[in-house]
Amino acid sequence: MARILVIDDSPSQLMGIRRIVEKLGHDCITAEDGAQGVELAKAELPDLILMDVVMPNLNGFQATRAISRHETTSHIPVILVTTKDQETDKVWGMRQGARGYLTKPFTEGELSEVIAGAL
Repeated sequence: MARILVIDDSPSQLMGIRRIVEKLGHDCITAEDGAQGVELAKAELPDLILMDVVMPNLNGFQATRAISRHETTSHIPVILVTTKDQETDKVWGMRQGARGYLTKPFTEGELSEVIAGAL
C-alpha cells in the first residue's frame, strides 16, 4: 500500500481520483493548489504525487519543479494529470521533473496503469 498525494484545485477531480486511489488499496492525501501540495509533499513524503497543472497560487509545472529539486522530495515521482494535451506541455512538464503525464479525461484503467507503473 502506497501513500499518494493528489494535488488538484477541482473538488470533483480530487474526489474522483481519490476514489480510484483508495479502490486500488492506497492511502490518499489531497491538496487544493500547488503551494499547499509542495508543503504537504515535504511534510508527508508520499510515495507518489498526482499533480494537476492549471491551479491558483503555484501551478503544477512550478510545484513539480519545486518538488523535484528539493533535497527531501526529489525522490518522489510526480505524474502530471491535466487537460493540457499539447506535446509542448508534456515536454515542459518532463523538463520540470515529472516522470509521467496523463491527459484528462482519463479512464480508471489508465490512471491505475500510471499509478502501477510509477510505484
